[in-house]
Amino acid sequence: MTNKAKGPSGGIMKARFVSRFALASVIASATFSAACHNTAQEPTTPGIGESTAARVQAAQPTTISPPTMPTAVSPPAMAQGSVAMPSQAEIQRMLEAARTKYESVTEGKNADYIPALAKVDSKLFGIAVVLANGEVVETGDTNAPFAIESISKVFALSRLIEDKGAADVEKAIGVNATGQPFNSVLAVELNQMNKEHPAGNPLVNAGAITTVALVPARSGAERWDRIKKTMDAFAGRQLSVDEEVYKSETATNTHNRGIAYLLQSYEVIKGDPSEALDIYTRECSVSVTARDLAMMGATLANGGTNPVTHQRIVSPDTASHVLAMMMTGGLYETTGTWVYRVGVPAKSGVGGGILAVVPGKYAIAAFSPPLDKAGNSVRAQRAIESIVQDTSGSLFAARPMGGSPTATKPASGTTPRKPATQAP
Repeated sequence: MTNKAKGPSGGIMKARFVSRFALASVIASATFSAACHNTAQEPTTPGIGESTAARVQAAQPTTISPPTMPTAVSPPAMAQGSVAMPSQAEIQRMLEAARTKYESVTEGKNADYIPALAKVDSKLFGIAVVLANGEVVETGDTNAPFAIESISKVFALSRLIEDKGAADVEKAIGVNATGQPFNSVLAVELNQMNKEHPAGNPLVNAGAITTVALVPARSGAERWDRIKKTMDAFAGRQLSVDEEVYKSETATNTHNRGIAYLLQSYEVIKGDPSEALDIYTRECSVSVTARDLAMMGATLANGGTNPVTHQRIVSPDTASHVLAMMMTGGLYETTGTWVYRVGVPAKSGVGGGILAVVPGKYAIAAFSPPLDKAGNSVRAQRAIESIVQDTSGSLFAARPMGGSPTATKPASGTTPRKPATQAP
């Protein structure tokens, strides 16, 4: 998230497996579209269909008020896709099985370069699923608060796309994976040298700081207020900043300061880079639980509408672009491995959380502080992979027409074709 003190990974060839939100068409699949249509409501957030100047004028601190949780709701119908979702009881068993299987894993370590994160209990482990109809299934330490860290980038990006549009964000920041660690200065320099977007994409630190700087507002305080209230609305409750984490990160974010001023030197950040960095540090210090994260993800799964409060936070189009970005860059330089193994959009944070989304169906969040070398929770990755597989959630899980995996018989009177000779 912030300034992990490690050099870039070996090799400088940048991953370019997706360009210009190419996976948006995958994310905005039939199941996702169905969910969006089922939940279409009048927008309650600013910036849709307005000019940039009008959006700035409309950006009042009270634009997105913290939602009030309703006492009774009638959840919208959930798009199930071609594979029926397991029952709530079955999902509960899946969660408990995954937690039991991986709670003894001792690999990884806390993010010790941020003192406040280093002392978090490494044994904490919680998993929560929120379905696109608002039902919640959870196990373990799902009410334990932790710093959202880099997962906050997802919701700042949501705010910016909603305000300025996906095309403007692509033009100003870029959307391609860098193939480098999340705090890589090398990626910024390589992009600049190759006449590409120096900031990389909104889910690495350079792009995330730029995202903050571009959110329309008339002051830093107003800009922070808009980002924070967007996060509150996604979660369905008012969140708070963990001041200990904020102070700890502010005292140790020298690497990010260098990135912010480098971006200013390349005229990517036009305003005060220290202001943008401070707001970025604050958003990463927001305290959430696994249950909060799952609710925030379920809002994306539900086409941008919170499935419990029924408040439309962002448009379905914004949600699909954000999910596409999560698919292509959510776990930094290990995103390709994640997509290959799990097949769903996800975003990690060095606080130990990972959020994954199956569009139109559900979101799953897991929390466990020990991280791998890329900054992704070890237990959370394994638990989410297991549960996505158990629910047949991969977006790339192609199935034969008619749903039968058995080979079809040749038509009467025809000669079966011989299998092709395999190469040695």
